[in-house]
Order: sequence, then C-alpha cells, then structure tokens
Amino acid sequence: MSDTVQTEKEFSIEMIPEPEKIEEIIYSLMVNPNLSTINYFNDFSEQNISPESIGSSDTDETGLFDLDNNGNAMAMSTHAFHHHLESDPQKATEILISRATRKMLCFGAKPIAVSALLYHINVADPNGGLIASGAKKGLENAARKFNLQISDRKIRFDNFSEHGIVPPTIIVSMMAQVPNKKNVTTHTFKKKGNHIFLIGKTRDDINSSEYLEFFHGISDSPLPAFDIMEEIGIQKALKKLNEEKLIESASPVGKGGLFFTLLRAAIPNNLGFDITTDAETRLDAFLFGESMGRIIVGVNPGLEEEFVDAMSDLKIPFFTLGHVTKGEIRVDDESFGFIDKMTVGV
Repeated sequence: MSDTVQTEKEFSIEMIPEPEKIEEIIYSLMVNPNLSTINYFNDFSEQNISPESIGSSDTDETGLFDLDNNGNAMAMSTHAFHHHLESDPQKATEILISRATRKMLCFGAKPIAVSALLYHINVADPNGGLIASGAKKGLENAARKFNLQISDRKIRFDNFSEHGIVPPTIIVSMMAQVPNKKNVTTHTFKKKGNHIFLIGKTRDDINSSEYLEFFHGISDSPLPAFDIMEEIGIQKALKKLNEEKLIESASPVGKGGLFFTLLRAAIPNNLGFDITTDAETRLDAFLFGESMGRIIVGVNPGLEEEFVDAMSDLKIPFFTLGHVTKGEIRVDDESFGFIDKMTVGV
C-alpha cells in the first residue's frame, strides 16, 4: 500500500542480541497461550463438544469433513490477524490469505473460496476508511493471485470509545476441496528416519513473532517478511509434491516459528527431530522467526533423490534440516530431552 495509515516505529533485528542458548527461549515460549494446542471450548465448557461434530484433528487446526462415501471431502479453516492493519492493511490481508492457502495446500486440498470480515473499524476515525480500502485491495489481489472466489466481504463498524482501544481485526474463512480423503498429507511426522526438509527462504527476520512479543516484550515491529510471488512458487511446489506423492507430511512454518512447527509435527506420534540450523541465518530468526513462505516436509529416504530432483526442476529454494527421531529433540547436536517433556503448553 503506497499510503500508510500510521507510521511504524523503527525496529531492527540488531536491537535484539543474538542468543547463545535457546533452552530458556523454548521453555519460556511453551507457556505462551498462543502456542498452546488446548481446545479451550472443549476443555472448559460446561458440556463437552461431541467429537463426531468436529473435523479431524490430524490436519493441524483445519477441519476435514466427509461429503459422501466415495472419499470426497471438504476442508475448512478460519484465521484472524490484527497486526498492522492500521499501518499496512493490504499487506496484512495478503499475508493472512496466503497463510490460509498455504496450510490447505500442505495436505493436498484445493482452496476454492475465501470470505473476509473486517472488525472493529471506528467510523469516527478517518483512518477507518483507509484501513477498509487497503484490506479490500489485499483481499482482491490475493484472491486473484491464488485463483480463489470471494464468497463474502463485510465490515463491522464499531466504536469502542468507552471500552478502550480495540485493534482492527480481519478474519478470513477458507473452503477447499479434498478429492480423496485417503490421499491427504497431514502435518504429522510419520516414522523415525524420515528426512526433514525446509522449503522456502530463510531470513534474519523476527518481526511480529511470538518470540519477539512474548519473550522480549516488543509488540511494535513491522510485518514479517512476505513476497506474494514467492508464495505462488511455493504453492506450485506443494501441488507437484503431493501429486507425485513425494512427501509424507507437510506443515507451514507458523506461530512460534520453525521450532514450534516441528514440535506440532512431532507430538501426535510421539516422535522427535534432529536438525541442523543454517549458519548464515541468526539462530533465533531461524528457529523462532515467523517470516512467510516456508514449509516443513517429511520425506521417505527412498524418495529423497526424486524429491531433490523435483525441487531442483521447480527452482524453489530448499534446505536439508535433518531427520525424524524416535523421540529425542536435538538442535545442532545439542539434546533437549525427549518429546514427552515438550508437550506442556504446545
């Protein structure tokens, strides 16, 4: 967006000293409620929700629902974002839709439609119109780039002057088609010995991350690194890898960064991971940064050569991370114990 609504305070990663040890960061972030997999409605409501009424939990926050007895299914997900809607609503909206699309494509679903609701826009504030205009541009641009239909677009105007400041928030819901539920590629690691690859570029970027906000207490930073054309390339790669059945798991790097994405993939089957970080990228940015356009995939060793050839043909950057273990967590040859001690709060 050419005209920003609000000037950002300058932030640079150099303001944050690069950590020598990551153990304190890991265990501090584990108590962050934003990184918890607890279903608060199911755990604390007076009457539990019936498991039959919700989608499969093996798709990492995306519901998967049967349409018939022939294996056809539908996937649904909902995502919300409030970061920087006041400073760059177009980019923020594009990031949110890219994130939702990337997650759908990870397990082989075909995104079809997206709806967007813009909340908490103060009609008494002249910036409200600029935020709505920027969010609309972001929605339409992302839908066009990713070949999505827009099913709805609404703005809920609120004036919360008596209740303090409530940040503008955009919520998107996405629907996708799953031709055959048996061929779904879930986010979970499948077995010990599988190779782990990171698809996409690594960057010295910790902007708007849980690490920066929760561990360092800095909430005023720019949006994470994002390039919509890179997202299109990543989407093409995911489609090919799924069609040729070259991956056994796929998960977009999300909240908490690479480390917590690996944990979410390891926990369901009580597996672990042994990875080596990128020496050219800051340790905290590599493990806890939340820059866009990155996917973690698990590859059967017998298909590694075909996977590498496919990625080379696509000319998409990828990085060998390591392998799936029986349960131990290792980073750069340092052990952090086993997966059972990592499940609290994740």
